[in-house]
Amino acid sequence: MSSLLTSNAAGADMDTMRERFTTVTTELLDQDPHVALVLADIGVPPFRESGAYRRHPDRVINVGIREQLMIGVGAGMALEGLKPIIHTYAPFLIERPFEQIKLDFGHQGVSGVLVSIGASADWVEGGRTHMAPGDVALMGTLSGWDIFVPGNPDEAEEALRTAIDGGRCSYIRLSTQQNQRSIPGAVEGLVMVRPARRGAPLVIAVGPMLDDTLTATADLDVAVAYTARPAPFDEEALRRFASAELVVVEPYLEGTSAHRINQAVDRPLRLLSLGFGRDELRHYGSAREHRAAWGIDASGLRSRIEEFLKPRRPVFAG
Repeated sequence: MSSLLTSNAAGADMDTMRERFTTVTTELLDQDPHVALVLADIGVPPFRESGAYRRHPDRVINVGIREQLMIGVGAGMALEGLKPIIHTYAPFLIERPFEQIKLDFGHQGVSGVLVSIGASADWVEGGRTHMAPGDVALMGTLSGWDIFVPGNPDEAEEALRTAIDGGRCSYIRLSTQQNQRSIPGAVEGLVMVRPARRGAPLVIAVGPMLDDTLTATADLDVAVAYTARPAPFDEEALRRFASAELVVVEPYLEGTSAHRINQAVDRPLRLLSLGFGRDELRHYGSAREHRAAWGIDASGLRSRIEEFLKPRRPVFAG
């Protein structure tokens, strides 16, 4: 765990979340005979290169392009006392085999760790089939799942180790978008990153949205908090930090966290949810261009948050 929670500057020397996932999973397979890995063609080459595929042929299983089977095999391993890690692109891991997740893990009461790549629009060149902005909202319909959305390779490592040790059902959502540094405590709950005056509006950034959020709000009179684990939401910290106006910036479908926030805050609240919209963008550009189109890059966040925080004129009944 030497790399855990270290501070990295973004640049060529920083590994990606997926690279860290490969390194740590290989280490876990070598150290713990109960850890297993299930793949569906995606991700096989990195584990061949790491040696895990060769050293553990009975615990590193590639089922081919059969994502429903991948979930069933992982759940079967869990029934036999193994700790399965199941890995592929987000739409193939969550959306396509959702019934198997619901039944094979949830209904049978076994635990496993689902680890996705691709996020909402990391590989837009792959088209709509490789985008999954609704994955966290979909997983939120199930009971008992921990959902981790790390913003940095160190947080991705901590989330994976926490999930394996915790013995619960966990979904870890990796992304190519990364923050410059990890935030201690963010994998456990909600952390105040930039305090403000008492009663100032609160902006919550989730996972890889932190850096753009900090840039967008640099000179605004707002507090900024951060989490890499949006479910279960850290309700206790939220009640301490929240004011009458709150903005949540999330790297998936906008509004995903709104019901958790409204349930947790026990006073009147004006809430703005910023994330990916529901309409499909038909003109595929880069991931950055997609975030800009949805108004969730630093510039878009700035204008939308400023508009939300403008003083409102009182409305009088005539």
